[in-house]
Formats: sequence, C-alpha cells, structure tokens
Amino acid sequence: MTSADISFAALGVSAPLVKALKRAGITEPFPIQTDTLPDSLAGRDVLGRGRTGSGKTLAFAIPMVNRLGGGLAGRRAPSRPTGLVLAPTRELATQIAAALEPLAAAYRMTVTTIFGGVPQNRQVRALRAGVDIVVACPGRLEDLMNQRLISLDAVEVTVIDEADHMADLGFLPGVTRILAATPNDGQRLLFSATLDNGVNKLVSRFLPDAKLHSVDEANSPVAAMTHHVFETASVEAKREVIHRLASGSGRRILFMRTKHQARKLAKQLTLAGIPAVDLHGNLSQGARDRNLAIFAAGDARVLVATDVAARGVHVDDVELVVHVDPPAEHKAYLHRSGRTARAGNSGDVITLVLPGERRDLADLMRKAKITVTPQRVTANSPAVAELVGTIAPFVAPSYSERAAREDDRRSSGGPRQGSGGPRQNSGGPHRSSGGPRQGGGRRNGGVAQGQSRAKPRTRSARRAAA
Repeated sequence: MTSADISFAALGVSAPLVKALKRAGITEPFPIQTDTLPDSLAGRDVLGRGRTGSGKTLAFAIPMVNRLGGGLAGRRAPSRPTGLVLAPTRELATQIAAALEPLAAAYRMTVTTIFGGVPQNRQVRALRAGVDIVVACPGRLEDLMNQRLISLDAVEVTVIDEADHMADLGFLPGVTRILAATPNDGQRLLFSATLDNGVNKLVSRFLPDAKLHSVDEANSPVAAMTHHVFETASVEAKREVIHRLASGSGRRILFMRTKHQARKLAKQLTLAGIPAVDLHGNLSQGARDRNLAIFAAGDARVLVATDVAARGVHVDDVELVVHVDPPAEHKAYLHRSGRTARAGNSGDVITLVLPGERRDLADLMRKAKITVTPQRVTANSPAVAELVGTIAPFVAPSYSERAAREDDRRSSGGPRQGSGGPRQNSGGPHRSSGGPRQGGGRRNGGVAQGQSRAKPRTRSARRAAA
C-alpha cells in the first residue's frame, strides 16, 4: 500500500489538523509521514531518516501540534514553551516556523523563532508574552538560557531537525546541553539525512528506545532529479555558460564557493538584465530574509548562494540548480542539489567543471552514487539551450545599481565589476507565509524585511548565526 492510499485521518491525525492541511492543499502524506506518524502520534520517540525534500518537516510538525493542541492547549506560560524545534540555520528555522504556524493556529497556539544575527529584544518579548512552540538555533537559545530568559522545564515535545548538519557545523555540544535541560519523560523526535558523525551518540543518550524509520538509503539521490556535468575549456567560457544558464525564465539557484564570489556574480547578473539576489553568511539577517523573500516571490528569478543555502532554502518550483563551483564533498553536493526536485517535482542539476577539476569531480560523483557522462559545452551548445528553456525578458538595472557600478570603477581606478550585491528596497510589512509546506514547501514570501547591508556581529551573534 502506498502513501497515496492512506489519508492523514486514517493515520490518526486530529480533525482540526486535517482541515488545516487541506486548506494548504496538502491531502496525501509522503512516505516518511506515512511511516513515522503512527509512532510519533502515539507519543513514541522517533528517528526519521530521509533525503532532502522528502517531507520531514510535516512529519514532525503534525505530531507536535497534535499532542500539544490536545490537553496541553491553552496552558502556555511566560518563557516556558511546551514545544521545541532545534534547527541548524536561521533560514531553516524560519521555514519550519512558517510550516508550523497554520497548524498551531488550528488550536490557537503560538510559534516564535529564536536565532542569532538579530537583536534578542523581540524574541524576549515574545517569550515573556507566552509562546507554545519555539523554533530555535542552538547558539542563541543557549544565550537566552544562560541569561535565564527561557526555561525548557515544561517542554513536552522536542524535535532535532537536520541533526547531521548540526554535527557538520559543530553544534552537537550545544544541542546536548539543550536536550539535557528538557524533561527526561518528554517525547523526542530526531530527523536527519544520515545518522553518522556524532549523531549516533546523541541518539544513544537521549533517544535510546526510539523507533527508526528510513524511507531512503542515506544520502541517496532523488529519482526525479536529472544530473548533468558540463565541462568548459576556460574560465572565460565558463563565465559565458553561467550567464546563459541564468537567463531562463524559471527559478534557479547558483552555488558558489565563497561569499565574495556569490555577491559579485549576483551583481553582475543584475547589471546584465538578469535580476539576481545573493545569500551568504556575510549578510545581516534582515538582508537574508529580504533576498530570500524576493527570490520566493519571483521578483528575482536567480539566487546566487554559498552553502548557507544548501539546506535552509525551501522555495517552490526551483527548476535548476547550478554548481558553479563544485562542492568539496559529496554530502554538500546532494544537499545543494536537493533545492530542486522537491515534494515529488522534477528538476535538473548542472555541475560546471574546468579540465583540471575532472578527477576531483569524478571522485565526488562516485561517493554521491551518481553516474553521469561529462559533456564539453559552450554557451551556444544545444545541451545548454535545452536546460535554459525560454529566455526571460531583459530587466534594466535600476539607477542605484548602475551608480554603484560606476562608484566601483572610480574607486578601483579601472573598469572592473564591483563585489557588492544588488541593492533592494529595505523595510516593509511582515507577511505570513500562507501555509505549511509539504516536503519542499509552500512559498516563503512572508518573511520580515530588513536592511541590505551586513552589520558587524558580536561574538555571541557570530556563534549563534548558522
């Protein structure tokens, strides 16, 4: 029996949540939800392993709200949440909260986010007003715990999402301290693509009797995703291919190795009539939120990102992912690639390679269990044109963007492209995301607007930012 033959109601999901899911257009569970919900709804600890885009967010959001919305609903107390979700990055925390909010609203429960890179005052005010579910990054949460601004002694359900990425970022010691502050008899749900790199130690201590559900082999590629390797003869030829691949009318994400190069490419594309925004660790939280919202809304169809976006970006209908710079290891390749072909949709992934990078890329693809024959291409090759699709109309850069380019030229003493990102209007009202996401999720077009320039961070903010 497939997940399409089983309804959420048949799995034991409460009627208010079934209605909330239906309003969001979600009527059938994904395999990881079908597998895990019977145990998680029954209050058991669960380990869920599934590839990116498999529907893990709703697999833990549904049982959390289902439990907290029952006998615990309406019992919120200042600074003492009953639900806690830990996420490795700010972007992922924001997306999880967007998925939780419409479900929690079915029981008149509240959700708030806690992460670094922004002043803590708003977060503290939300906690003091009373909140049911907190979605947090470990660094800022620990800061607030140490200041005694939040207590975890009332938490009934704890979720650790993307646990393997927590380990990659060095967050497991903090996660361990946070879990130790939650009640031993609370329910714990851990979701991850893999259970290695220290995650198993976390499991043995805090979830020793958890039920394991694995819907895919660890790090398995997505069947609906088509992989391509394009080799170019030179750096200049590669640059031309990049601009051609960015020129299509659909959404696409271009991954770069460094923050500087991501910022520079986004500006170059925008000045060439291809609206693009950047996403990387040097941006302030307001700028991250703003750029991601612009991309999700379709006002810029190209997102140029570093690996900060490899797991935290869940936007509908990303038809193409381009590895402009091949990643250093195969797990990063799979997570980057997972920004397309989400929630059952198809997508294409292109890796651009220079002749001297052939051997390293072949080793990476072997570890990722992907077989693909490299093609030598130019910007005018039929294989490139096929993936570009319909060329989008030219969009003239704004006066401020052209002026910024002239400033760069004058300050450098020569005609070079600047490294600053395209400048967008800052400020604006906060908009709701509109509903929970299934796997890849609903469009996150409702994040708060902010300033476009990065600000110096304090030591604690740098530690808390993911």
